[in-house]
Amino acid sequence: MTETVLITGCSSGIGRETAHVFLEDGWEVYATARNPADIQALGEAGANIGTLDVTDEDDVERTVERIIDEQGRIDCLVNNAGYAQVGPVEDVPVERVEEQFEVNVFGPHRLAREVLPHMRERRTGTIVNVSSVAGRVATPGIGIYNGSKFAMEGISDALRPEVDEYGIDVVLVEPGPVDTAFAERANDEIDGLERSGAYDSLYSVLEDTEAIGGGGPGAVEPRRVAETILDAANLTDPAARYPVGQVAKVSLLARFLPAKLQDKLYGLLISFAGRVR
Repeated sequence: MTETVLITGCSSGIGRETAHVFLEDGWEVYATARNPADIQALGEAGANIGTLDVTDEDDVERTVERIIDEQGRIDCLVNNAGYAQVGPVEDVPVERVEEQFEVNVFGPHRLAREVLPHMRERRTGTIVNVSSVAGRVATPGIGIYNGSKFAMEGISDALRPEVDEYGIDVVLVEPGPVDTAFAERANDEIDGLERSGAYDSLYSVLEDTEAIGGGGPGAVEPRRVAETILDAANLTDPAARYPVGQVAKVSLLARFLPAKLQDKLYGLLISFAGRVR
């Protein structure tokens, strides 16, 4: 029987490419996004498309019930929907923090809770959470985004052994910079902030799209991330984590530097940016 995958956040970038690679591999694909017009082309390519807002409990329940009714199974859940709230921690209002966690943390949690009973019943399944190198290494100016991805990493690490006895795998995919519209939305989030005036040098760094993952040297194509997700879904014993791209692999080495040295390096970068503005 054909395996079935549910993918969130398919309107562009990683999500769209993930839908395509699963289709090419012969999976039954359910590609979702908040705006169905954004995924019409995926429907024409052979995917089952649907509206899904990961912050809406009823939407999540309805989507999973549809797939179970139509296919009788969900073999893989790809939690891809997400965005980056950028800005100095002090300048980001609490409501923006709540919105960030609603999408990046509570959304994947809602979906996992909805699909897990079906996976447990069949004693098989894979949950792929699309995280980021930002979920392992914190960077000034994206602390709220870091926090959401750190949370996803922690939840995934706890969930993985919890469901292992049921034959369910939980995988984290951790890209570095990806050549998508990610940075453009991140800049939109910056524009909406009321600046305190205390972090002008940091803002000059954040307004460089390459500095926050908007392509440039070392950025990988979305398809490369998508192929990593597909590989994890197809493996009988996947790894817990898959960093994607050389930048991601090198950046993860920063975890082994003393915190004071990390802080000093970040301080030098911000100071330099402030001088060349």
